[in-house]
Amino acid sequence: MSGIKLSICIPTYNREANLRNALTYGENDYKFDFPFEIVICDNASTDGTQQMVEEFIGRGLPIRYYKRETNAGAAANVTSALRLGKGEYLIYLADDDILIADAVADTIKYLDNNQEVTCAHAPWFLYDEVAKTDIAKFYNVVEDRKFPQGSFGDVFQYICEGHIFPEIAIHRSSTLRSAWIPREFCFYPFPFLAHFLDQGAVSFLQRPFYRSIVNSAIARDRPQEGTNDVMTSWDRYRGGLEYFLYTGVRRGALPLTPETRLKYDEMCKVFTLNRMAVAFRFWAESKNFIKAYELYTRIMWGGMLDHPEIRNFRERLPLMVAIQTLVSEVNSAIGIDTLLLGGFPEITALEGLMRELGLNEKVKVTVKLSDSPLESTAVFISADSDRDYFVALGYLPNLVFHQHDVARHIVM
Repeated sequence: MSGIKLSICIPTYNREANLRNALTYGENDYKFDFPFEIVICDNASTDGTQQMVEEFIGRGLPIRYYKRETNAGAAANVTSALRLGKGEYLIYLADDDILIADAVADTIKYLDNNQEVTCAHAPWFLYDEVAKTDIAKFYNVVEDRKFPQGSFGDVFQYICEGHIFPEIAIHRSSTLRSAWIPREFCFYPFPFLAHFLDQGAVSFLQRPFYRSIVNSAIARDRPQEGTNDVMTSWDRYRGGLEYFLYTGVRRGALPLTPETRLKYDEMCKVFTLNRMAVAFRFWAESKNFIKAYELYTRIMWGGMLDHPEIRNFRERLPLMVAIQTLVSEVNSAIGIDTLLLGGFPEITALEGLMRELGLNEKVKVTVKLSDSPLESTAVFISADSDRDYFVALGYLPNLVFHQHDVARHIVM
């Protein structure tokens, strides 16, 4: 035994400033009454990460630092950080997030007092580092819950009813060794939860011990991998749930009849549709209405006809999708540097909307034929009867658009 109680496992790559920030929190706040270590796996960074980490090591922060010669990808680096940990317990920490030290210590005590528990999950705070305030919890736990080994049915019900995401946890090292197996097509927290539940009890605790920084004081507007998952991973979420159910069935912990299969399929469907609705909102708020509409069609087909995540966008969605479709087609055509608007009495608001929805700044918007070279101009007309006129002038026929061309596919 190493004598280390907790390994804080941080994968990183070319994020010197973010990691410095995370380690500064560690230096100032991680005053545990048990031995701990910070395991950093550097995926062949080319910035000043190594020198910066050595500064913290020199000041006494208990870091073990590993650096690859070549980048092996994010998944391998996460696995490496966890596998190299010596602690009785392991926790993953993103290189731009924060642990809540006293809550971590309380969770360690809980695990010490509940030896049958393989991992302790908790919701996490979305944190505004600029305002130094917690914005919200990613999900809610009403009261601490401990589920016995093999209780797949109860855990699945709990996940679906509470819309629980078992991503943040402190894991018992002895069970993580066989539970942490890479998964790609199934969203990894659900398969891992199945693996831990197969080996022992699992717990969901009320008190968060993790803060995910969504507004960074040092790197504004940085990309968030978690946000990308929300916007794109709904089918992987379903895959994760199905993996969890499959494991429960094969272990004999879940009865599988035609009736129960229908029940579980419906629960997977509802969970996935709710995540798709959140993704819809994210895409709409980021002004990608074409992608939002794709999700809208699937959510409507799934039967969620008045989902609250969609309600506020429904009325303006058709216009936004139509205009953005026009913008996309104009931007995509090689050599097009002019957009001629034909038959519109006032174009200021329309041009403003097109710019807002992504019209390339190099594309000039005009109402004058004299400013519109035939081979480099797309045309948007207010009356379909004008199409033949513009085509006869020599404008490219597939780049003369009427609203029907960009809106016909939008069915609300």
